[in-house]
Amino acid sequence: MIGLNHYLIVSALMLGIGIYGVLRRKNVLMLLFSTEIMLNALNLAFVAIGHYMFDVQGQIFALFVIAVAAAEAAVGLGLVIMWYKRHKTLDIDVLTKMKG
Repeated sequence: MIGLNHYLIVSALMLGIGIYGVLRRKNVLMLLFSTEIMLNALNLAFVAIGHYMFDVQGQIFALFVIAVAAAEAAVGLGLVIMWYKRHKTLDIDVLTKMKG
């Protein structure tokens, strides 16, 4: 039987993968993907804890996180497209070297 600990372990692994991706990637698009993985790890933990406590608040909060993640993805991808059109690269090092 799959218990709460299993879900929390998977959530912690997903969070670790997301944090590693944010800290180690130099591509802006991969940075956005890593952020989405972290938000999905948070959703998994909320839903699992809510299920095992027989409470729907975890699922309701997960819906709000999904809405925020969708807005973040839309705005972030818009910024990435504009960045790529101007600079023809998605390298974060170029972004940090900008002046003016």
